[in-house]
Amino acid sequence: MAPPSLVDPSKLETRLFINNEFVSAKSGKTFPSVNPATEEVICFVEEADKTDVDEAVAAAVNAFELGSPWRSMDGTARRDLMLKFAELVERDRDFLEELESMDNGKPIGRLGMYGSSVDIDLLLKYYRYFAGWADKISGQTIPVEGNIFCYTRKEPLGACGVIVPWNYPLLMIAWSVAPALATGNTVVIKTSEKTPLTALHMAKLVKEAGFPPGVVNILSGYGPTAGEALTRHPDIEKVGFTGSTLTGHKIMQSAAESNMKKVTLELGGKSPMIIFDDADVETAVSAAHVGLFLNQGQCCCAGSRLFVQEGIYDKFVKAAVEKVKSIKIGAYTEDKSQDEGIEQGPQVDSLQFNKVLSYIEKGKEQGATVACGGGRLGDKGYFVQPTVFTDVEDDMVIAKEEIFGPVMSILKFKTDEEVIERANRTMYGLGAGICSTNGARAISAAHQIRAGTVWINMYDNFDAAAPFGGYKRSGIGRTKGEDSLECWLQTKCVMMPLQGPSC
Repeated sequence: MAPPSLVDPSKLETRLFINNEFVSAKSGKTFPSVNPATEEVICFVEEADKTDVDEAVAAAVNAFELGSPWRSMDGTARRDLMLKFAELVERDRDFLEELESMDNGKPIGRLGMYGSSVDIDLLLKYYRYFAGWADKISGQTIPVEGNIFCYTRKEPLGACGVIVPWNYPLLMIAWSVAPALATGNTVVIKTSEKTPLTALHMAKLVKEAGFPPGVVNILSGYGPTAGEALTRHPDIEKVGFTGSTLTGHKIMQSAAESNMKKVTLELGGKSPMIIFDDADVETAVSAAHVGLFLNQGQCCCAGSRLFVQEGIYDKFVKAAVEKVKSIKIGAYTEDKSQDEGIEQGPQVDSLQFNKVLSYIEKGKEQGATVACGGGRLGDKGYFVQPTVFTDVEDDMVIAKEEIFGPVMSILKFKTDEEVIERANRTMYGLGAGICSTNGARAISAAHQIRAGTVWINMYDNFDAAAPFGGYKRSGIGRTKGEDSLECWLQTKCVMMPLQGPSC
C-alpha cells in the first residue's frame, strides 16, 4: 500500500518570490497548474508579467551593488550557503519528489527506475559540486614585456536571467543557478508555466539557508510576457536558457536588440544512436532504451535516431521491442511504495500529448512500420503508448524533427562511413551514442560525430563534473563541469608599472 500524500495542494505556495519575500503578481492574474496523470487542476499560480520582472531585476541588481552583503561575501561564505541549501533540499526531498511528480507527471523512481528521486540525487550533487568551486575561482599572474605587474581577475557578470524548461524543473534550475551563485552572480529565475510548483518551495529553502535578499528571485509565468521581458531587460547581464531551438533564436535576438547581454543556450536535439554489428546486443538495447524512453522521451538529448547495422538489425529490433513491451506505465501515485517500479508516466500536458500523437500518425502515414505501441494509453491522463517504428528512412518527419516523446525510430545502415555521414546530417548536435565492443572503432566514430556529448556503450550519464552542451543549433556554451564556470564570469586584466630594476 502506498503511503499517504505529503502534498496538500491547498497549502502550496503560489506567489512570486522577489527580494526574499513572497509577493502577489501586480496584475492579479493566475494560471492553472495541472496534474498530467489526472488532467485535474492542482492549484492556481500567480502569473508574472513585465512589471513583476522589473521588480525582480531591481532586487537582483541591488543585491549585486558594491558593498552589499552578497557582493562583499568571499567564496568560502558562498560555498557554505550553497551547502546549507543542499542540506535543506535533502531534508525536504520526499516532499519535493512527490510535488515534482505531481506537477510534471514523471514517476518517483523506485527499484532502479528513473524518476523525481533521481533528479533530487543529481541536484544535490550539482549544488555541492559547484559549492566546492566557489572558493577556488582565480585569475593568473602573467609575465609581460617591461617592468610591469600584470594579472587577471575572474569577476561575476551581475544580475542574470535564468529561464528553465518543464521536463526537469528543479534539475535544470540547478544546472544554471549552481554555477551562477558559485561565481557570485545574482539571478532572476523564470520557471515554465507547465511546472512552477517545486521552484516555489525551493524559494523557501533559499531564504532559510540565509541567502541575502535579492540574490535569488523566482517568477512563474509565460514566455511571451515574463520571459521576453527578462531577456530584453537592460539591467540583465546574461541569460541562461534551456529549451527549444526556436525559442533560443528569439532569446538571442532579444539579447542583441537590448544590451548585447551574454547568453548560454542548451537547446534541442535529434541525437543519433549508432549500434555497430559488433555491439553486445543486450548492452546496446539497454543503452538505446534509456536513451529514448527516459523521462517519457522528454529529453533534449534523447537518442531519437537509432541507426542499427544491417548484420544485427533483426536481432536488435526483436530484443528492443520486447524490452519496450515490458515498460510499466502509470501515475506517480502508483510508484510511491518500495515494491512498485513505474517506468513511464504521462506526457507533461495536453499540448505535448497531442504533439506526440501527431508525430506517431505522421510516421504511419509516411510508411514506417509500427512494431509496438502507436497510440494513446487509456482515456484519462496524458499517457502515450511507448512506440517503436522500424523501416524508418532519413527523410521521414519522425527521423528529422524533435518529437519529445516515447517514440523510437530505428533505421538501418551498412557501413561505418555511411552512418557517420547520416548521423551528422542534421542541424542539431547535442548528444550521440555509440555501441561497439571495438574500442578503437567506437572512439573513432565518437571523434567524427558533431555533437557536444558522445556516450559509448551507455547513454544519459550526467555527472556534475562533465560538461554538457551542443554543437550547431543545439546551443551555445556549457552547463555542468568546470567549463560552465566561464559562462558566468568575465575576465579583467590589471596592469601596473613597478619601481626599481626588472627582476
